[in-house]
Amino acid sequence: MREKFAERSAPTTKTLSAPQRQVYDAVRVAAGQLGYRFVRGGAAQGEYEGVTGVRAGETMGTARQRSMKVSLGRALDGGTEVAVRITEIIEADSSNRAGVATESPLRDPAYYEVFFRQVERALSPDS
Repeated sequence: MREKFAERSAPTTKTLSAPQRQVYDAVRVAAGQLGYRFVRGGAAQGEYEGVTGVRAGETMGTARQRSMKVSLGRALDGGTEVAVRITEIIEADSSNRAGVATESPLRDPAYYEVFFRQVERALSPDS
């Protein structure tokens, strides 16, 4: 059980051939395009954290939000390794238990590909 949870919560990684500062700037652009608001981090730290706005959940009285944590590091080939972890924060029945929420790893692996495509577009000189 613990192994399965660790596997689900492991970051999704991709290596990009651009320098870390350029990748960081592209991550900020891509995150903004996907609706994330910058919370903390910086190019020098190689970190970006952001959250989306709170939205209505799938059922009445619930709310949801996404949190993104990105770490940047030097790749062996000289590029930049990008590690992304996205979680969903879900508040169930906020009318009865306001402020109580659960956070779980994002279940949609295709969303990570959308994020990486946005980063690559932001890195592209003709974008």
